[in-house]
Amino acid sequence: MFLISDTLDNAQRIDWRAALETLGLRVFGAVAIALIGVWLVRRLIQGLDRVLARSHIETISRLFLKNFAYAFCMVLVGVAVLQQLGVPPASLLAMLGAAGLAIGLALKDSLANIASGVLLIVQKPFHVGDLVQIGGQEGKVTQVRIFTTNLRTLDNRDVVMPNSMVTSQAIINMSRQAERRLEIKVGVGYEDNLDDARRVLLELAAADARVLKDPAPEVLVTALSESSVDLELRAWVANSDLLHARSDLNRAVRETLMTNGLHIPYPTRDLHVYHHDADGRDLLKVTRSVAHDGDGDYPEPPAAK
Repeated sequence: MFLISDTLDNAQRIDWRAALETLGLRVFGAVAIALIGVWLVRRLIQGLDRVLARSHIETISRLFLKNFAYAFCMVLVGVAVLQQLGVPPASLLAMLGAAGLAIGLALKDSLANIASGVLLIVQKPFHVGDLVQIGGQEGKVTQVRIFTTNLRTLDNRDVVMPNSMVTSQAIINMSRQAERRLEIKVGVGYEDNLDDARRVLLELAAADARVLKDPAPEVLVTALSESSVDLELRAWVANSDLLHARSDLNRAVRETLMTNGLHIPYPTRDLHVYHHDADGRDLLKVTRSVAHDGDGDYPEPPAAK
């Protein structure tokens, strides 16, 4: 009873109006700090982006730094809001430390993605717009974020890959070099003249203006297959011309070889079928002996091949 009475007396002595006014001011100040802080962060990030653009920093690095700076500034705004609400700095630091440890243990994969993102920015294995192949996914790089790398496939699908997966896989950059080699495989018949086939393929390559003179095109015999002699035309073109040059040369090879009396064989099989009874006799002869009753003349069955 005495405890309840003392509590009521203490409550009556509290200036609730002043307390509510103080709390209201703190909440109002926290909201104001949050709104102004978010506005300032956005303006700061816009200014940072302009500075980075004028510094001729590549797009991937600029986007990554902008995202990282935005996240860091928003954390600072959150700390300022909590301080305005009356959270003591010591308690706030202890709370942030404990939260950081818990988040670090729970989100270790996310931290690995952040570290991998930093490695991608530092090592620069690709740039925005590069056509790459990573972990079986092929597409153009659109951006590298804090946690993920974004690709856009050639059929306009978006692929989002964790940064840790990107750094742990082989990265094939198909846009880094200015020139690329195309290979066109073609088979000719065993009866065809290989010198004629080689001459025709080299003439086709020389006639295409997109094919570079240096390194010079070449034709190699790559295999002696079951039904053809396999040749391979190798020619160098500009990276941007690879797809269409390969398509046009494939079509020209097919048409020109045929007009020059050369053949592009396809696999064939000769099938010989023999029918035998259980005792090994030819079933064709067995059928004839049963059906022939001597009343008519039947032609001799064709000899089995």
